[in-house]
Amino acid sequence: MMKQWKGKMDAIVAGAGFAGAVMARELAEAGKRVLVLEKREHIGGNMYEEADEAGIRVHVYGPHIFHTNEERVFRYIQQFGQWNVYEHRVKGKIKGKEVPIPFNFTSLEALFPLEQAEKIETKLLAAFEGKTRVTVLELMEHGDQEIAELGQFVFDHVFKGYTAKQWGMPVLQVDRSVISRVPVVLGRDDRYFGDRFQAMPAEGYTKIFENILAHPNIVCQTGMDVMDLLTLQPDGTMRFDGVDFKGIFIYTGMPDVLLQNCFGCLPYRSLRLEFEILQQDDFQSASVVNYPNSEEFTRITEFKKLTGQEKPGVTTILREYPMAFTAKEGQEAYYPIENPQNRELHGMYEKALRQWENLYLCGRLAEYRYYNMDGVILRALDLAREILQKEKVCQTAKV
Repeated sequence: MMKQWKGKMDAIVAGAGFAGAVMARELAEAGKRVLVLEKREHIGGNMYEEADEAGIRVHVYGPHIFHTNEERVFRYIQQFGQWNVYEHRVKGKIKGKEVPIPFNFTSLEALFPLEQAEKIETKLLAAFEGKTRVTVLELMEHGDQEIAELGQFVFDHVFKGYTAKQWGMPVLQVDRSVISRVPVVLGRDDRYFGDRFQAMPAEGYTKIFENILAHPNIVCQTGMDVMDLLTLQPDGTMRFDGVDFKGIFIYTGMPDVLLQNCFGCLPYRSLRLEFEILQQDDFQSASVVNYPNSEEFTRITEFKKLTGQEKPGVTTILREYPMAFTAKEGQEAYYPIENPQNRELHGMYEKALRQWENLYLCGRLAEYRYYNMDGVILRALDLAREILQKEKVCQTAKV
């Protein structure tokens, strides 16, 4: 395959997750011949999905739910397979009770005396008139004592332990933006996401990726690390498989790897995932139940409740144990640890890589940003358009 494409590729894309797959498709649609190289033995990145021994489709790298307010993104992704409407609901084990997460009025009434809960609800609706969701920090910093005390309660029992486990540090050291990602709902809406479009792929995420990459201008090879073939030359050029490469190079992995960690390793968080097949109809009351306080794991996912499969007498669950990422065999980097120091380190790599004008970073790892699926799809669409427009301007200037 390498000989077949040597000297003939217009673009090389490293990584076959959403960032790489969407970039490849957009470039291919524009007439570019695209080679996609994926280090893992499968496409789909962390969205990869397969059937286990019980015939239940599992998300091999943890649960992923598609949700977006961007109609453009939703219409785009609908081209590549059938999507079923799915509204994600999560419970949290708080003080021995399973209550809705994000924390809402139902959660409040389950954990507080009813009279006190109703009084707080009235105050919240008046204090945040017109809003349906607020951050826990907004509650904690509010001037009303009862509202601030509720904020502190939610912080202590819902956020504090979960966040400390997820990020491996005391919660006060975690960037404020991380704490604000899961809101407090001012009402009884028990959906985890409030977005307009929420769905799950009817045949699984892997099928979606197969369809995205199914284009005559795309060749995709798995089990191949681009770093075994790429050389970044000191003069700002690059060589691929021993040959000068002047085409478009899209990189979706960790940017420090491209420069042999010359400024130090960018920190990421990883996960230890424990799957278990159980000989019973159901395991828990929701597809995901969070354990913010007592357990070493952060949550348990029951996949039948995500996929909608009818499988009587058997179910598959997943426990997630957060851990530090190290570049060991089999360990995956899941989350960038966003704080000013790490963003500055990433900025050093980003600046250094600008020397190679045909190299573009795209995606959660490469850009060191906590993208959701819709965010990375939108970023890939916009970046592809930017690259193609830049090429068009250059060609016009030459003429």
